[in-house]
Amino acid sequence: MIAWLAGWTKRKDALFTALAAAAGGGVRLPAIGLSLRGFSESGARARAALAVAKRQPHGRAGRWLKLQLIRAQYNWSRHYFTRHPERVAACWNGLTGSRRAFMEGARDAGAARLYLELAPFPGRVTLDHTGVNARNSLPRDPAFYRGWANTPERRGEGWRALGKNLTARASRRTDVGQAGADALHGAGPFLFCPLQVPNDSQITLFSGWVGSVAGMLEALAGASDALPEGWHLRVKEHPSAKTSLAGALGRAVARANGRIVVDNATDTFAQVAASGGVITINSSVGLQAFFHDKPVLVLGQAFFAIPGLTTPVSGPDALRTALSAPADAGFDPALRAAFMNYLDQVYYLRVVDTPAGLRLDGNAIAQKLAAARAAV
Repeated sequence: MIAWLAGWTKRKDALFTALAAAAGGGVRLPAIGLSLRGFSESGARARAALAVAKRQPHGRAGRWLKLQLIRAQYNWSRHYFTRHPERVAACWNGLTGSRRAFMEGARDAGAARLYLELAPFPGRVTLDHTGVNARNSLPRDPAFYRGWANTPERRGEGWRALGKNLTARASRRTDVGQAGADALHGAGPFLFCPLQVPNDSQITLFSGWVGSVAGMLEALAGASDALPEGWHLRVKEHPSAKTSLAGALGRAVARANGRIVVDNATDTFAQVAASGGVITINSSVGLQAFFHDKPVLVLGQAFFAIPGLTTPVSGPDALRTALSAPADAGFDPALRAAFMNYLDQVYYLRVVDTPAGLRLDGNAIAQKLAAARAAV
């Protein structure tokens, strides 16, 4: 049985309902309770959760109040799962703020955990016992995927079906769109840099040496003079970002002296397809670029930052080296096929829409639950 914390949308709640059905039952927790009965770890867990909360409080008083709230939520979660150790804690994302406190309380109580999130591909969902995105349980060793790909169907091109209905994310902003590719005609060779939502948990937790989206722009501007003659970096803001990065973009463009072009209008995947490669902190666009057979430079922490699969970039010097020879960037096609087939056949779960609601495969859920319980 799972005990799941309600999602933010009907679709997410429907996924939890499908998970509960496949798992043999579940308890829906509409909110995280509060408890003043603490533990020796309560303060440290609350501070860690607050440090990565998406909505940071203003002022000392606001910060103190939110810290006390998260602390009380951690306490409640730990008491709850101490009383119900057989229940598996399930949460959407679960890496930041109050939801992190909920999952940490379950962990410290000795309960198994499952983290959910939409997969980067249509009709799939992430369900992992250690976390999502860069904190997931996928091996980072190329040898694992090469060893797994021991049959023709694991080595073949079946993974490309994952991208069959892949489309660029619809924009919430009037100044960021998904228009045609006319602006790319005669643009010359470029590397495409799709920016992420600045306060996304991927950035908050896993931005690596660049520190932030603005830090990435600063690093790109500083290294852009290493580009060969005629090359440029093409940058696009995230269509879901609520606030513009116009200031940081303006500074980067000015510093790069024409080697950075901001193109918020052209379709994201049209820019991927026309590029000589993609540069990302850890955006799913980097993974989706595999369908266009593009090399990918990863500046942050990402589960696909595996040498041969992509090119992990460890710092400013490594970035300058990569930009100095963009046409030489490459990847191992066989490793990509093995990795993507593993995501397709093993890791990402299929979500089936039926008249009665969403459905997840019971056998696959049983395996995920077994892995979660084994990890306790």
